[in-house]
Amino acid sequence: MSQRAQAEKANEDYLAAALEWLRLRLMRVAGPARSSVLLPGEVAETPQATSAAPRRRLFRRQSPANLLASPATMFPLLPPAPPAETITDEQLQKAEETLRRAEASDPPPQLILLASRFGLSQFERDVLLLCAAMELDTRIAGLCARAQDDPLKPFPTFGLALTLFENPTWEALAAGGPLRYWRLIEIKQADAQSLIASALSTDERIADFIKGNWGTFYERLSSFFMPLEVAETQPELPHSQRVAVEWIVNALSQQTPSAIPPIIHLLGPDAPSKQIIALHVASALGLRLYRMPVDLLPAPAPEMETLTRLLQRENILLPVALYLDAHEQDLHAQGDGSPLQSLRRFLLRVTGMVFLDTRDVLSGLSRSVMPVDIAKPTPTEQRAAWSEALGIAAADSPARLSGQFNLDLTTITQVAEQVLSAQAGDEVPLAILREQLWDACLLHTRPRLEHLAQRLDPRATWDDLVLPANEKGLLRQIADQVGRRSKVYEDWGFAQKMNRGLGISALFAGDSGTGKTMSAEVIANDLRLDLYRIDLSAVVSKYIGETEKNLRRLFDAAEDGGAILFFDEADALFGKRSEVKDAHDRYANIEINYLLMRMEAFRGLAILATNMKSALDTAFMRRLRFIVDFPHPSLAERKAIWQKVFPREAETRGLDFDRLARLSVPGGAIHNVAINAAFMAAEAQSPITMPLLLRAAEQEFRKMGRPVNEAEFRWQEPAAEEVA
Repeated sequence: MSQRAQAEKANEDYLAAALEWLRLRLMRVAGPARSSVLLPGEVAETPQATSAAPRRRLFRRQSPANLLASPATMFPLLPPAPPAETITDEQLQKAEETLRRAEASDPPPQLILLASRFGLSQFERDVLLLCAAMELDTRIAGLCARAQDDPLKPFPTFGLALTLFENPTWEALAAGGPLRYWRLIEIKQADAQSLIASALSTDERIADFIKGNWGTFYERLSSFFMPLEVAETQPELPHSQRVAVEWIVNALSQQTPSAIPPIIHLLGPDAPSKQIIALHVASALGLRLYRMPVDLLPAPAPEMETLTRLLQRENILLPVALYLDAHEQDLHAQGDGSPLQSLRRFLLRVTGMVFLDTRDVLSGLSRSVMPVDIAKPTPTEQRAAWSEALGIAAADSPARLSGQFNLDLTTITQVAEQVLSAQAGDEVPLAILREQLWDACLLHTRPRLEHLAQRLDPRATWDDLVLPANEKGLLRQIADQVGRRSKVYEDWGFAQKMNRGLGISALFAGDSGTGKTMSAEVIANDLRLDLYRIDLSAVVSKYIGETEKNLRRLFDAAEDGGAILFFDEADALFGKRSEVKDAHDRYANIEINYLLMRMEAFRGLAILATNMKSALDTAFMRRLRFIVDFPHPSLAERKAIWQKVFPREAETRGLDFDRLARLSVPGGAIHNVAINAAFMAAEAQSPITMPLLLRAAEQEFRKMGRPVNEAEFRWQEPAAEEVA
């Protein structure tokens, strides 16, 4: 028999002995004089009845409406019940000896264990047994009514307990006593009814614990707390995270057993890694981990008191640890109604093991705090995790994926399982498998930027890009460095020599329409990464601290490696720091300093575009790895742009690219002219021709505020012999 089965058998034996002992005590208090009290539905035997004769029901069970009537109406005159059995001292003594032997079992019965944990006296334990017996034995209700000589009291009361048990104490009724404070029993006190005569019952969770269901979390708390468990397919913790687990466990083991443990304050942007570490720490300490978002914490004081008291009680019954998730909370939020204020009040009342998940340190906590900075596994550890998850299925994919994406162990395992299970045993070419893994990583790392950025769909390729050779070479160099970061930083050890500047930052400077946005699209398309254009109007805020918070969200969201950040018109955000003349200047400079710091720490690719290069801060310019100038296109470049601007499907006729190239406009304007001319052709149901293009070009010049010479936009069809 297993240890658990032995414990369950010992608990059942104890409950059987305890119930027998309790029934005998109730029967003795009831006595022969009280045996005429019957409950609705019970049957009394007349003296003429024989043992073989069926019992006669003297009255039907009462409906709820009848239960409100007077006792005289409910219970008509009944023939006297037969004499009750007299309980002797020998019977009680024998039952008590059996009970004491059952109490001494190892492990102890649940009621004995509960009484020890909550510090119950013998009398308080007997009261709890009396209340729990109502859930265990249907005969107890009738015995309670007879013992109290009142058919309307088929339930325990304090008055009955004071009569029934030895060494009674009035302190058991105190609101601060363990029975009432920990809500081990519930008192149903009606209006104008004394406390001693009110009905008592046991809490459902306590009754379950006494029955032996000690491993079930309290149902009333399950709407707040969700269990966290280690997945069966979870790979072994990498060295960096294993060190963090061992450090926390060792620090906690040095605490005195009676001391309140410190709050384990898990810091950093990676919530999944923090949950994994908390799970391993809780498992090492023999605790079950339950997670609660702090948004669920009640603000009203009575609800908070109820929650914390029930939670403290649950922690005494079942060894648990709490994981309070404040990962997405604004740590600068103020006001009594904010979740962080509720969190502080909650931590003031809870004394068990608590893990607190925030990005940064939360001040103003009532308990001692053990801050621990948690990061994702290192790129080398991620490569090992990919290799373990993929096996021999993907060749160089571990190095390629770990070099671009910064993922936690849970996500790596999920992506690998998702892609490999979709194959269903089919032979898939390696190239296709590599692309499927890449696409799955892109989906898992897609940042939640909401209104702060717009996701672009990059379609331009290197063939579409017309730039001088030097500038085009710089763009290819940017793409190559992004693709080869893993080899240089990890394999060649440069990451060990550097603690910042591991990302790649580039400035695209030039007039509007010279190809800055298209170049960003070309790089994103070549690297197969998502491109996000930052909406600076949503990022920059007049409120103190909001701009930094928005910038933090941007960079944190892009840290996983699946996104390129494109700051268009960056001079509005990255401008020169000004002399501090007032508070506004001081906070504006703080925003720029924060931005410079994040740009250095950012591990991805950030592209900044500006048509006012001179407006950028010089300290910022020094931190850029690439600066690409986009000049106004030359005559040959404009001709190449005109030749590339029309899709193969577009119908054109008689286009003179040399004549079009003489129009001194940047590539963006050329694109606008081609689009407008195409719509004119569609309206006229004709191909795209030179007259339509020149008319669209004239409109573009006027829109740009350029002087217009009508002769320059007049088209004369060439003579037939010239065409020939």
